[in-house]
Amino acid sequence: MKILVVGSGGREHALCRALARDPAVGSLVCAPGNAGTAELAQPHPLDVTDPDAVADLAEAVQAELTIIGPEIPLVAGAADKLRASGQRCFGPTAAAARLEGSKAFAKNVMRAAGVPTASSRDHTEVEPALSDLDEFGPPYVVKYDGLAAGKGVTVTADRQAAVRAVHACLRNPGDRVVIEEYLDGPEVSLFAIVTEAGAVIPLLPAQDHKRVGDGDAGPNTGGMGAYAPLPWVPHGLSTQVVQTVIQPTVDEMARRGTPFHGLLYAGLALTSRGVRVIEFNVRFGDPEIQAILALLSSPLTGVLTGQQAPVWRSGAAVTVVVAAAGYPRAPRVGDPISGLAAASALTGVDILHAGTRRDTDGRIVSSGGRVLCVTAIGSHLEAARGSAYEAVSRISLAGAHYRTDIGDPGRLGYSGPPAVRPTS
Repeated sequence: MKILVVGSGGREHALCRALARDPAVGSLVCAPGNAGTAELAQPHPLDVTDPDAVADLAEAVQAELTIIGPEIPLVAGAADKLRASGQRCFGPTAAAARLEGSKAFAKNVMRAAGVPTASSRDHTEVEPALSDLDEFGPPYVVKYDGLAAGKGVTVTADRQAAVRAVHACLRNPGDRVVIEEYLDGPEVSLFAIVTEAGAVIPLLPAQDHKRVGDGDAGPNTGGMGAYAPLPWVPHGLSTQVVQTVIQPTVDEMARRGTPFHGLLYAGLALTSRGVRVIEFNVRFGDPEIQAILALLSSPLTGVLTGQQAPVWRSGAAVTVVVAAAGYPRAPRVGDPISGLAAASALTGVDILHAGTRRDTDGRIVSSGGRVLCVTAIGSHLEAARGSAYEAVSRISLAGAHYRTDIGDPGRLGYSGPPAVRPTS
């Protein structure tokens, strides 16, 4: 089977890595790809925001299955174009992708489906939004309605910061902001594959770390690291979430005439009142999927198509993101990266590229804010964590920074609500 993977980040490198181990896969194309995916898949220039370009490329390379990694082409309708031209695709239609493309729409679906989530209101004008800030009270939760690469959320106890966030969300005509209640408790990411036959297949729960600094300090990012599985979550959590969140949402989308097929992600808060949904995404999360796929032993194509149930390796996986100087505000690019071979030589370690390219001299250099996703598996969480950080220590990138507390046993579980809980 020839497969086209659309995207250029760490998620796409993780997908290519898993597909390269799949006996059903004969060849891979990753477009536009990065310096890491180029070692596994043929790179190809692609404007991922152009659905026609995605469909044309799939036809040109004779892909038998196209897997769309990022949210932007899904919301733009790339899956619609592919299916309209008779090509197989893993990913939802543009109408179904509104579950990620509009937080207000997702809230509407959740209310109709009876899915437990935070109380919220959405607005297109500043004054009623500010009124709701006072009604919901601190910590304030302010979300931009549209796509924001995981950084369109402000959670703060500072009302002035929340007011600034409201104004930022309503900067342009047509913008919408969502104000919602604060949810206490730790976050869990649960991904579920929804097949075209309607089957819901949950993957391993994982936890990511959104804030840039140790101890959840600093601004939100696209994600600074993740680990799986989660030894502290309640037994049967995945089954509960499928029954109370994923399946009702899938059923409601079908009722609306916009059936969902692809990957549905539920960002969850395990609150003092029970499980609550923070948000939906319609694609594999980054960096959680790097850790999850590292533990998958069954062929990925069989899992994506619903022909095989996922089988997991024993042990644990940890992913640590190495970020460029200045990330997340103004990342510096073009810095050379060294030590990758030494890091990769460690047992159980994969160096997944997120923002890299080769320069004119053939050197691997940084090309984005999140540069590398250092992923390690081990017999238990602490072993995986040790290998991941040993690998990070072997990599050299000027000005790079990373969190040192990903999967830290001292932070596992939950000992009470923080002053401000990070969200995605």
